[in-house]
Amino acid sequence: MNILLLGSGGRESALAWKISQSKSCSKLFIAPGNGGTDSYGENVAISPLDFDAIKQFCNQNSIEMIVVGNEDPLVAGIWDYFQSTDILVVGPSKAGAALEGSKDFAKAFMTRHAIPTAAYRSFTADTVAEGEAFLRSLKAPYVLKADGLAAGKGVLIIDNIDQACASLREMLGGMFGASSATVVIEEFLSGIECSVFVLTDGNGGYRVLPVAKDYKRIGEGDTGPNTGGMGAVSPVVFANDEFMQKVTSRIIEPTIKGLKEEGITYRGFIFLGLINVGGEPMVIEYNVRMGDPETEAVMLRIDSDLVPLLKAAAEGNLGDLPLEISKQAAVTVMVVSGGYPGSYPKGKAITLPAASESILFHAGTRREAEQLVTSGGRVISVSSKADTVEEALKLSFATAEAIEFEGKYFRHDIGADLLRLANDDK
Repeated sequence: MNILLLGSGGRESALAWKISQSKSCSKLFIAPGNGGTDSYGENVAISPLDFDAIKQFCNQNSIEMIVVGNEDPLVAGIWDYFQSTDILVVGPSKAGAALEGSKDFAKAFMTRHAIPTAAYRSFTADTVAEGEAFLRSLKAPYVLKADGLAAGKGVLIIDNIDQACASLREMLGGMFGASSATVVIEEFLSGIECSVFVLTDGNGGYRVLPVAKDYKRIGEGDTGPNTGGMGAVSPVVFANDEFMQKVTSRIIEPTIKGLKEEGITYRGFIFLGLINVGGEPMVIEYNVRMGDPETEAVMLRIDSDLVPLLKAAAEGNLGDLPLEISKQAAVTVMVVSGGYPGSYPKGKAITLPAASESILFHAGTRREAEQLVTSGGRVISVSSKADTVEEALKLSFATAEAIEFEGKYFRHDIGADLLRLANDDK
């Protein structure tokens, strides 16, 4: 079948790599893609939000399935747009995409279905005084979240109550535009996080993909501002059978059942951002697509052909299709531009190692004639697979060192916390 993949980041590079290996994929197109995705298919200069242009392209190129990489087209309703056609879309309906598109909706959904999450309340400019009073009723640190999509930057965690109240007013005053017209304030949960990915067909069938842990802070030791993600590790040492049984019974199955009970069509990926609080899983957030940079590690651990699973999910019938997961470990280390996540230069020439045991998933790259140059903050995701997390990390760190461009930076401590946990358990 001919497949169109929407997106341009490292996540889409990893998905393109995996999809292109499928015997079921005749031709893969990536819109718009980046400087590396053309290794797996054909890049197409179309915005993932231009639904009319996407439809025209699909009709002209006999596209049978669209795989949506990032959240924006899903929140904008691409699944609903294509329901009048024969083209399959891997992703939820617009109503289902509200799990990511609205923090307030997601928290209310969890409350309705008794899914464990932090206590919360939502506020607007009309109720800012009540919001400040609620903040003062909580213990520091204080968590404030923009209700809508904010490019991964809409969450503030603040230690000082006066600063938290000031930030609430700034958010409601337009700090994140319309996305923070409503602000969700919730209690802070202390624990260690992980990402659980589920592929569901909307009719009760689902498969749990490899669990991963990502690293959001720019600096070593989880310091400095949040980024889109500096690396990821899979598997996660504490996500053992006992923990995952709790995740399945308390979170995954109630989520899927709740969507069906509310008449919400959901045929695609559910990303569960979880926190382990004393051995008990709680939901921090839902996303309605795969994570980035977790996808760059997770795809390496999926041994099954992914395309039949995506097609079956989009058709609403996963049936008994197997999902085979490698026992090996996979990691990714993100190489970023100097200055990221603040302002950074673009157009810096990139030199890649002539040979590597890692896979280089391009993110913020483009080609100028024959020269590969930087075009984003997160430039290349260096992903490796080995028998252990430690061995995989050594491969990725060595390759990251060998990549050259002006201002290059990467964290050298990705996975260090999980390695300590594993050693403590011995």
